[in-house]
Amino acid sequence: MFEEFNYELEITNYETSMLKILSAKEVFNSEQQVTIENKYKHMKKDNIVQIKSYAFSIRIVNLYKYLSQEKREFILSKQLLRSGTSIGANIEEAIGGQSRKDFFAKLTISYKEARESHYWIRLLRDTDYLSIEEASGLIDDVEELLKIIGSIQKSIRNS
Repeated sequence: MFEEFNYELEITNYETSMLKILSAKEVFNSEQQVTIENKYKHMKKDNIVQIKSYAFSIRIVNLYKYLSQEKREFILSKQLLRSGTSIGANIEEAIGGQSRKDFFAKLTISYKEARESHYWIRLLRDTDYLSIEEASGLIDDVEELLKIIGSIQKSIRNS
């Protein structure tokens, strides 16, 4: 199901990496995979930024659970939870925007939240709350979102 979302972008495959959510410690059975796939049914198949920002939000929520339960870290992880889930929330608001200006403003907020999330992930990695491996996929995903959102912003500015 997830492969149909590949639009020949030179980006990571969120849908596959999403199933890993945080680390190789988590193993998903086929029933859990179907549950995750069903979460996408309400989204338009052609709205890649909506799908990827939602998948990123799921990873961030699971990362927050991991950091608060396993690492007993609450401050930095809460900041990441706020900024990381705000990306998708603002994408949703942009989609429902009442004007082009409203759409662009919400998209800009999403971009800023992605920048902030990038910062918190790097900080958690560099303070040893996340291993390099755990942070790597998240950094790739947020950088991918930054590229997509930035590209949309550029297209709007140039039109």
